[in-house]
Amino acid sequence: MPDLVGTMAKWQYTRGLHDLGSGCFAYLQPDGSWGFSNAGLVISDGKALLVDTLMDLKLTGSMLDEMRRKVPDSKQIGTLVNTHSNPDHTFGNQLVEGAEIIASEACFEEMKAQDPAMMAGMMAKAAELGEGAKFLRDLMGPPKFDWTGVVATLPTRTFDRELSLRLGSKTLELINVGPAHTGGDTMVRIPEDRTVFTGDILFIESHPVIWDGPITNWIAACDKILSWDVETIVPGHGPITDKAGVRRFRGYLVYIRDETRKRFDAGLDPEEAARDISLDPYSDWLDSERLVANVVALYREFGADVDMNVLNAFSMMARFRHHH
Repeated sequence: MPDLVGTMAKWQYTRGLHDLGSGCFAYLQPDGSWGFSNAGLVISDGKALLVDTLMDLKLTGSMLDEMRRKVPDSKQIGTLVNTHSNPDHTFGNQLVEGAEIIASEACFEEMKAQDPAMMAGMMAKAAELGEGAKFLRDLMGPPKFDWTGVVATLPTRTFDRELSLRLGSKTLELINVGPAHTGGDTMVRIPEDRTVFTGDILFIESHPVIWDGPITNWIAACDKILSWDVETIVPGHGPITDKAGVRRFRGYLVYIRDETRKRFDAGLDPEEAARDISLDPYSDWLDSERLVANVVALYREFGADVDMNVLNAFSMMARFRHHH
């Protein structure tokens, strides 16, 4: 695996807290598939900032316990940054008591529209709601994740595009590069440590999913990371990476954009198009069913009138997985 040369070789992709040096830590959850996201911790002069919570209270609770045990300064986390609105980055927010919660305006708006209790209820009656809901439950329902008791805990401070934060003696840059994966996608960069937490702007070793787009913004976000002096890159899902990992991921976005465009121009419907695109270059990546959601997002971007509600997307993904 040429990908493992360089930075990636330094980091084991194992569950739990990884010390990146100089007060930066990554919390990883292999295998990085649906719902198994990463988080970050930054410490400076006794002050602690958390990047994202996890999919439910149990997972977030055990992450916070491990942080407190290994990094005493994380006992009182003063600031929480939510990179974007997806549940696997926000549904543990209520456990970070007393923290200022920062997110982009767009992320805040999306979080306001999410109802954890309603989502838990949908998981419970997924069987009646058709194949999309059933597939969603298979991927993310109990016992894997449990949304019972999750209380929507929203950002208390928002920004539009960029925000510079002081944490002890460190400066952190929050950069919203969305809409891309979602309506608002914030990366947290610590320039002096040559480290960035990208949220779901990067999926490493798995297919990303385009909920919003446009893909142009997502490719531009990759170019932004590549333009920075960064060495340690913590993705939203998958192992810690470096610029080689970013380049490979960017290549995927360009590949699916170009391959989808050909099939759009040829008049194929999105599901036919997705089945027709060769995934050989990415055969080692998880969650290939996301390709069909990405093709739908691209069709919408190319001007097609396609309905992309979440249950429709999961129905298409269920059929794609079954077909493969």
